[in-house]
Amino acid sequence: MAKRVLVAYASKYGATAEIAGRIGDVLRSSGLDAEVLPASRVRDLSPYAGVVLGSAVYAGSWLKPAADFLRSNEQALAERPVWLFSSGPTGEGDPVELLKGWRFPQALQPVADRIRPRDIAVFHGAIDVSRLSFPERLLVRGIKAAIGDYRDWNAIATWAAGIAEALVGDP
Repeated sequence: MAKRVLVAYASKYGATAEIAGRIGDVLRSSGLDAEVLPASRVRDLSPYAGVVLGSAVYAGSWLKPAADFLRSNEQALAERPVWLFSSGPTGEGDPVELLKGWRFPQALQPVADRIRPRDIAVFHGAIDVSRLSFPERLLVRGIKAAIGDYRDWNAIATWAAGIAEALVGDP
């Protein structure tokens, strides 16, 4: 029987949900039983041999459903392999450099330190101005954020393949 893996996420406009979906596809293509769910819908981690958790990033913070999931499931997450990812920066170049070295929300770092994730990744995101509220459009214009889809699907698939390799190799 294939190992069950949870890919949980928090997404405001769907770009992070699509990243989670791609991660789930790569895990399934490697023979794992991957379930992709919004973090707010997950009630029990006991069926899962591993967890991938990700969130869209706004102003240096994860969305509330992902942050709440991380905090409320800290003990269960510490007992299994975990990978964390953030999506958000748009534009060309290394996403961590675009975020001036930011890799994970400072407010959640103590929880992550206790969980000891196998890896923390930052992926480019996407901004579709037609889906933004008026205040969000003003903010995007004010910070001069690059508009468009900057997600690097090859980087996402490569990261997910590494997760699959680790989980398939774990006894």
